[in-house]
Amino acid sequence: MALNQIEQINKLLEEKKNILIAFKKHLDGDAIGSAIALKLFLEQMNKRVDIVCDDFALPIQYAFLKRSKDIKNKIGDLHQFIITLDIEKTGLSELSYDTKENKLRIFITPQEGYLTPTHVKTSQTEFKYDLIITVDTPDLASLGNVYTNHEDFFYATPIINIDHKSINEHYGAINAIDLPASSSSEIVYNLLHEIKGEYINRHVANALLAGIISGTNSFKKKKVRPQTLNVAGKLVDLGADRSFVIKNLYQTKTIATFKLWGTALSNIEHDKEHNIVWTTLTREDFIRAGAKAEDLNTIVDELITSAPDAQFILLLHENPDNPNDIHGTLRILPAHHATQIMSKYQAQGDEDEATFKITGKNLKDVEEEIVAHIKSEIRK
Repeated sequence: MALNQIEQINKLLEEKKNILIAFKKHLDGDAIGSAIALKLFLEQMNKRVDIVCDDFALPIQYAFLKRSKDIKNKIGDLHQFIITLDIEKTGLSELSYDTKENKLRIFITPQEGYLTPTHVKTSQTEFKYDLIITVDTPDLASLGNVYTNHEDFFYATPIINIDHKSINEHYGAINAIDLPASSSSEIVYNLLHEIKGEYINRHVANALLAGIISGTNSFKKKKVRPQTLNVAGKLVDLGADRSFVIKNLYQTKTIATFKLWGTALSNIEHDKEHNIVWTTLTREDFIRAGAKAEDLNTIVDELITSAPDAQFILLLHENPDNPNDIHGTLRILPAHHATQIMSKYQAQGDEDEATFKITGKNLKDVEEEIVAHIKSEIRK
């Protein structure tokens, strides 16, 4: 009898020993929470587990999650290249090496006789990981250099693909795609509960609850369903500390952050006809607030709260370190696709949110151009 999906996943997890968890470069809290929960869960199954995200820098509000600081920003060496030298008849007197013009030279002196190319064989070890799990990642290209620098590894290794987005390309050997789910963290909970529910301890539960709260903007998104609230309740029963999670995600802001938010909120513009809300921040706004770019991490969520009827939320700001670069974030509600709308600007992201950069134009000109572009896309 054919195995169902849970049984297939469980079989793979039991067979494999070294697991890589990866998520998209355009990350969010849902990806971080679900990846950490998987790592903590699988380590209880005596698996060796690493998490990787291209060019990753841990957002400060997720530093409270256990093992969050272990997330890597690149894969590193996937296997070793082996040079085998047959010295049965010659013995070995001396071994040394140097590098010249980016070339490694190895010098071998036998005890007697001489060595020829027939004495040398080369090989490489198997890949470091024997299973890949991706979370909240619509396609392999979204992994950035984690994928593009190691395509042969991804093609040779089985993938469990976990996501809740309709744009997911079903690239895994197993695709755990649940479109009605509020977040990838909700799906991960359901999988882990079925596989070995007793391994969902308070640290796993905290990571999953943080992922769900972040992925649903504290249960404010339309995809929140009764099952989502039920899962959140079960996680609290399993030891997740809701107040502790909320405090770290939303109540640990600096004075500089609040000053910057205040400026952003005071600059809000609203086009009621097209349901667009947008705001802008200059380099001088950052300086006056004593803020940095990372202080913008959750400002789009605040804009949504301030304008609940808006369907398109746009943030444009000068790079605090280089005012010639204008950075933009577009968040939209369902029925449109954020990254497709902004594809003209080489945007990165998914159907809900896209980020982009424009160089060589001033903030006012970019504001006029981007707002006009979004209105044009809406009319299409």
